[in-house]
Amino acid sequence: MRRSSGAWIGVVILVAGFSCPGLAGQSLLDQGKEAFKAQRYGEVIELLGKYLQNQPDSVEARRYRVQALARLGYPEEALTEVNQGLKQRPNEISLLLLKGGLLGELSRRKEAIEVFSQVLRADPQNGEALKERGANLANEGKIGAAMRDLNRAVKLLPNDPWAFNHRGMAWLCQNKYQTALNDFSTAIKLRPDLPHAYFFRGNLYLHHMNRPDKALVDFKEGCRLGHPLCCQEVEKLAGNEPE
Repeated sequence: MRRSSGAWIGVVILVAGFSCPGLAGQSLLDQGKEAFKAQRYGEVIELLGKYLQNQPDSVEARRYRVQALARLGYPEEALTEVNQGLKQRPNEISLLLLKGGLLGELSRRKEAIEVFSQVLRADPQNGEALKERGANLANEGKIGAAMRDLNRAVKLLPNDPWAFNHRGMAWLCQNKYQTALNDFSTAIKLRPDLPHAYFFRGNLYLHHMNRPDKALVDFKEGCRLGHPLCCQEVEKLAGNEPE
């Protein structure tokens, strides 16, 4: 029995007009994630803002949108966004870690320490929380507590360059220059493109170990990797070099 051409046209129209909100939303999420990979952060914010209107409890979408706002230099807006997510999921560790990091960036370190402590009450072996709480404690001058956190963080995260970089700063605050040098060097070994470690190691060479030659090498590499303070140090040292 032959189906009439009119019937087939009707099927095509039905399929073309069919809309599935779940699939459409998933498409927005996927597009937002792809835009994040491509560093199109403004697009991420727009796409995932639309997605979150219908899926406000999506932790994944919220994380990407928070990070996109932070990458564009909007930490206050990113903090507002992460707090929106925590209204939906108040004990979500990934969002709490993001909140603590943003508070630290905004120099609201006491609040950051409390957020990381909240994470650690739920998950005492969370290396990320230990690492970041330790860094904030060091910046608050609480070096003993910072060292306890950072020593644990290094054991839990032996391949994390930031754990060693943060601990190197804590050693530096205690005038333990060789130990600090070892940690900065480990951070660089783990991640050779980490400009912050070159900056701190360069300062250690320059101001505490009387090795301006090694400092200049580090500052040049940090400058090449995009650290503006390293570039400033290169200019200063180049100006002091004998002609």
